[in-house]
Amino acid sequence: MPLSDGTPVFRLQGREKGNLMANESRRTLLRLSSAAVAGSLFLNAPKLIAQSESTGVFHVFAFQWKQGTPEDQKERARKDIAAFQGAIPGLLQTHVGQNISPRGKGYTFGGIMQFKDGDSLDAYFKHPAHLKLLTWLVPLIDAVELDLRA
Repeated sequence: MPLSDGTPVFRLQGREKGNLMANESRRTLLRLSSAAVAGSLFLNAPKLIAQSESTGVFHVFAFQWKQGTPEDQKERARKDIAAFQGAIPGLLQTHVGQNISPRGKGYTFGGIMQFKDGDSLDAYFKHPAHLKLLTWLVPLIDAVELDLRA
């Protein structure tokens, strides 16, 4: 039976009525849960930002060895850099070795070092063990370095 303006009226019965109510319940649940997630993200944003900043600072480096650099000097560089782990305050991780990428553009050696924070990275650059390494290593390499917050 149509309404007075001619719009048809449909009566749902049994299973159809249950499906409509279930669909409405699902939509309502999705709306409410989406709002809850958004609210939670908004309220926890400062904590999430603090967590991402607390992961530290990464020092990334790659070397091109100068022509004629002996293999024993390359191995010495690897060992000396690896030995910074445990000797340099605030150095959380050290990974160093031969570049295995075919896209290295001549950079055949490199590493990644994770520091607790920017102050720890700054202290590393002034640390006696690092300065000692630079005295003999710098003449043997062309280097690129990146420092990242991640």
